[in-house]
Amino acid sequence: MTALRISLQVLLVLTSLLLVPLVLLHKGKGGGLSDMFGGGITAGAGSSGVAERNLNRITVAVALVWTVMIVLLGLIEKFAD
Repeated sequence: MTALRISLQVLLVLTSLLLVPLVLLHKGKGGGLSDMFGGGITAGAGSSGVAERNLNRITVAVALVWTVMIVLLGLIEKFAD
């Protein structure tokens, strides 16, 4: 059981470290902190629609894996002897 727990914890750390830059790569939608610090200037030169769509899909997939890791680690902790 400890090998499973360790592997899930390693996956959780990896997905956490991957999720942070994926979220930060998203284009600002306006009216938030991105516009306050000059994000509106580069909004016109942002990524294409296909790249943004792929970034959204990758971010959602990594977030789902991250959520599953948390749930599995919680279940292991709850039912551990």
